[in-house]
Amino acid sequence: MNQQAELALAMDWGGTWNRIAVVNPAGEMLWQSRQPNAPGADRQQLLTAGRALIDQARQWCGDRPIAGLGIAVAGPVDAATGALLDPPNLPALNGVSLSDQWAPALPFPILIGNDANLAALGEYRYGAGLAARREQSAVNTLVYVTVSTGIGGGVIDRGRMFLGANGMAAEIGHQVIDRSRAAPLCACGRRGCLESLASGTAIARIARRRAAAPGVNSALSARSAGEITAETVFAAAGQSDPLAQEIVADAIQALAVGLVNGLHLYNPDLLVMGGGVSAGLARQGLLPHLNALLSEKAMSAGHRNFRLRPSRLGDAAGMSGAAALVWAEN
Repeated sequence: MNQQAELALAMDWGGTWNRIAVVNPAGEMLWQSRQPNAPGADRQQLLTAGRALIDQARQWCGDRPIAGLGIAVAGPVDAATGALLDPPNLPALNGVSLSDQWAPALPFPILIGNDANLAALGEYRYGAGLAARREQSAVNTLVYVTVSTGIGGGVIDRGRMFLGANGMAAEIGHQVIDRSRAAPLCACGRRGCLESLASGTAIARIARRRAAAPGVNSALSARSAGEITAETVFAAAGQSDPLAQEIVADAIQALAVGLVNGLHLYNPDLLVMGGGVSAGLARQGLLPHLNALLSEKAMSAGHRNFRLRPSRLGDAAGMSGAAALVWAEN
């Protein structure tokens, strides 16, 4: 088989958008398209729209052979069946195996994984992991953490995804790090999860509450609640707004606790930070501070022997990993 002549289709299906790309074995995205998920769409409408995207990609490929379709989905995926299990952002697809739905009509394999796991694989093969290997640095274990609307994670060990018994390992955002009575409620229904303290959603929620308090000296107080997002908090922090700086500092402290747990659990030599909040920390020059906190909290020299790096692939990491999943099967 001449793999160089083949292409992979890579889909990244999130709660708001469904994206697809045509990718070559070097990880280069030759063509991309996307469409929004229709508000309130039911199962069949989502499946029909997703299949239409696949047909667009196949049409672009023309006569060139397609090695397979990799799909990164926002939510837990059963490792044995490929079925989505209570995906919080795609509830209409609960219990659906996209492979079972589409494989009978498509002449190539369909491979499915959780978006954070596949983002980790994408960074390992084509992103921060590749850059480290080019610098002659070992990448035995890579932990990828996305800090955005929510917080998720993925682990690559010796080039393979670490999935756990049911494909649900590395749910870094749902480790409980606040056991106080006042711990905030997380989207998963529990209290005190890392996601409820340091995600973009959490930063915005905390900022809205604190900016509305009487006597607060902050530019955020002049904004309506709907105007306060994690992005506006980072912008205010960059302008030395004291409230915004305090909120960002608290988020970093929460992240430090959660990430040092990841160091102790997985002992990575490369820790990669992705997502909008991570990008905000990088823009503010705060990743070295986070790195110092992790080193301070790590229990041994072996756990401190890691490098913290920002994502090289950005929001394309999941699609890159979906393509890597295809090439791993060929």
